[in-house]
Amino acid sequence: MAQRGNQLDRERFCCSICLDLLKDPVTIPCGHSYCMNCIKTCWEVEDQMHIHSCPQCRQTFTPRPVLMKNTMLADLVEELKKTGLQAAPVDHCYAGPEDVACHFCTEKKLKAIKSCLVCLASYCETHLQAHFESPTFKKHKLVDPSKKLQENICSRHDEVMKMFCRTDQQCICYLCSVDEHKGHDTVSAAAERTERQRELEVSRQNIQQRIQDREKDVKELQQQVEAINSSADKAVEDSEKIFTELIRLMEKRSSDVKQQVRSQQETEVSRVKELQEKLEQEITELKRKDAEMKKLSHTEDHNQFLHNYPSLSALSESTSSINIRPLRYFEDVTVAVSELRDKLQDVLKWTNKWTNVSLTVTEVDVLLPQPEPKTRAGFLQYSRQITLDQNTAHTQLLLSEGNRKATVMREEQSYSSHPDRFTDWFQVLSRESLTGRCYWEVEWKGEIAEAAVAYKAIRRADWCSESGFGLNDKSWALTCRKNSCNFWFNDVNIPVSGPQSSRVGVYLDHSAGILSFFSISETMTLLHRVQTAVTQPLYAGLRFYYCSFGDTAELCKLK
Repeated sequence: MAQRGNQLDRERFCCSICLDLLKDPVTIPCGHSYCMNCIKTCWEVEDQMHIHSCPQCRQTFTPRPVLMKNTMLADLVEELKKTGLQAAPVDHCYAGPEDVACHFCTEKKLKAIKSCLVCLASYCETHLQAHFESPTFKKHKLVDPSKKLQENICSRHDEVMKMFCRTDQQCICYLCSVDEHKGHDTVSAAAERTERQRELEVSRQNIQQRIQDREKDVKELQQQVEAINSSADKAVEDSEKIFTELIRLMEKRSSDVKQQVRSQQETEVSRVKELQEKLEQEITELKRKDAEMKKLSHTEDHNQFLHNYPSLSALSESTSSINIRPLRYFEDVTVAVSELRDKLQDVLKWTNKWTNVSLTVTEVDVLLPQPEPKTRAGFLQYSRQITLDQNTAHTQLLLSEGNRKATVMREEQSYSSHPDRFTDWFQVLSRESLTGRCYWEVEWKGEIAEAAVAYKAIRRADWCSESGFGLNDKSWALTCRKNSCNFWFNDVNIPVSGPQSSRVGVYLDHSAGILSFFSISETMTLLHRVQTAVTQPLYAGLRFYYCSFGDTAELCKLK
């Protein structure tokens, strides 16, 4: 009875919002009492509706009542606290929707702490005491609270199922064993449990052994990962040192060549200037001699002419003739350095001894970026044979011509389910990834088509900008119509001018981040070029518009 009274006191002095003893209790106009903070919080939510209500009786108040502390009620709560009465945490007392409730609580149901397999009932701490105190219940089997106790009752005879029929592999009651299971191989449920327990232990041992084996494998793989990382780190460190040393040697050689050229330049210039001075002196002397001879030639006195002639007729020895070489003084140096560059390129391109890593960008591209080709023949040197990946194709795109051509169909194709497939946009990606320098052409027929490139990480599902070519930062696209073209990136549309053609050329320089689109007819005309940071391999793409049935686009075979 004392416990019953305590329970009632808890309920009388508990806030119905927080379910704990009242703190700073207030009484609202309808007579119900709450913690000051609890009712304030509740009404703050209702402030937007300008109507405030009681959480218990739902009576409404307009305007919001002024809250004053109920001092008498507060004093009573403090007295209860002094006597040791506290509100039990509800989470540990009353049964919620997900909890197992005590079968014997007549008022508000408390949580069950045990279930009895003999009584087929669940008990709270209070009602369970009889199982501990009375000899009658000593042999009852107590387990953790369970909502499935009724599964132990035979639906036919309403008896506890303590038998197991091995013939039918099911639990049965005693009456079943002498009725419809008569003559079957039956044992007690406990005996079957013992047998199955042994099998279970064997299975567990096998599982534990497999776990140990797999953990050992995982450890070995982890060690391999660490070894790979260590080896890769060392290779990177060593290669950086070697390349640094190579760069230093190249810089030193460049400095030596520069110094030698400048030194030779100074020597050659000095020699030429010295010879130039001698020639200028000889010219001065010859001019003086010529002036004297001219004067002598005008002398009217024959005797005087003949007297002075011998001293003027003799000429001093002339400077040796000058052999002017063609202007190729240091061209040999340039040729030698160019040959060194070509040999270095060949070594970096064809020698793989320095690394086992497959590089997607050739070393020549890294060292010496080359300009974009000027003619279609130049672009064709980088042509790639590209095929479409059926696992990415929308189900209304039919692939043909060796998976190079896509056609928009009214009916869905019988493609298998695949996570890479575009589910809403009429799109398809290439099977091959694109790195280095690549060139391909797209021939389209119909009202509209789109040539694109995209990262593999582009979204595949949903009708949203994250999955449409050109509508996000993971793809670039050129939309082609009969009378216009538009370039798309990150949902930004740029109108493109130029001659319209049913064939579009696409050039990608992955390392330089250059993407160019061309109109291909009798001539090749640039439509649009963009340069951006490309961080991953790209894939060629084709896109069609919804309901454009019969439209086609094909990745052309290039010679």
